[in-house]
Amino acid sequence: MNFEVSVVPGRHRFDVNQGETVLAAAIRQGVGLPYGCQDGACGSCKCQWISGEFELGVHQLKALSEAERAAGFILTCRTHPRSNLVIQSHELPAAGLFAVKKMPCRVISIERPTIDVAILRLQLPANDRFDYHAGQYVQFILRDGSRRSYSMANAPAGDKQIELHLRHMPGGKFTDHVFGAMKDKDILRMEGPFGSFYLREESDKPMVLLASGTGFAPIKAILEDLRNKGRTRPAVLYWGCRSKADLYLHEWALQQATAMPWLRYVPVLSESKPEDAWSGRTGLVHREVMADWPDLSGHEVYACGAPIMVDSARHDFTTRCFLPADAFFADAFTSEADKTGPAA
Repeated sequence: MNFEVSVVPGRHRFDVNQGETVLAAAIRQGVGLPYGCQDGACGSCKCQWISGEFELGVHQLKALSEAERAAGFILTCRTHPRSNLVIQSHELPAAGLFAVKKMPCRVISIERPTIDVAILRLQLPANDRFDYHAGQYVQFILRDGSRRSYSMANAPAGDKQIELHLRHMPGGKFTDHVFGAMKDKDILRMEGPFGSFYLREESDKPMVLLASGTGFAPIKAILEDLRNKGRTRPAVLYWGCRSKADLYLHEWALQQATAMPWLRYVPVLSESKPEDAWSGRTGLVHREVMADWPDLSGHEVYACGAPIMVDSARHDFTTRCFLPADAFFADAFTSEADKTGPAA
């Protein structure tokens, strides 16, 4: 039996098929609800339940706490309607939505800038169009039907190629293959684009671009997109890593900051080694942002990386640095079984 979901304060209504989640139905029908992992792990799709019956599937407490659930919040990626539903959620502009497609892709190259990071470049079909926003991600469909998700690290372009940054997670079903048996010309199956982590182009507020580790990938795509479109919106890129070697595209970031006067680059190391001979910033990357910007009330923040970094930044920026809650956009990594920005 199908049920209808109504979204307020907007006027969108859409049908949910039996066995389908609210979010899956919204994506299928082009309704722009916010979301990230699709696996009940990140909390990006959290919204307020108004009326109707539903079943809430397994999720992580950091995505939806017991207190939030008791207050009537749900995760659309884990909600199965059992009657018609009314939910309260902000919606993304319809003009910003791209069709989700399944397609094959071919491995062009696998570069390893560090021992545990791979830059994977893929060729898309020449006879099919693939549109996405810088910051979004794709899912790879593995032979057993499981999926792994990674953010594009390059801006949309006409060359029919996408770039991904992957950190090796030993024991990871996909990254073990990438760092082991995968070779040039291999064929992969993918679906996308997904996610509501992308630049809000209608704004002209100065930006803080915050990344940790391979969370740099979608931030790189956003910077390339700004450069390609000739945008000069003021931005500061903070990239936090353990040691200097983990800043695997450090020279690229330096070059962009030199070429684009509106961009400043601040690398931060949390565990610098003696051989790094590091004279730059150290500590937790989000705290370095706070030291530079005690008042973020006029900014937007785009953050991607480890959940502890993203969660700490969201909390501290909004409670201590006056950042409006709706000016913080994030994509937090989760485990290999879940969605990640780049994952395993």
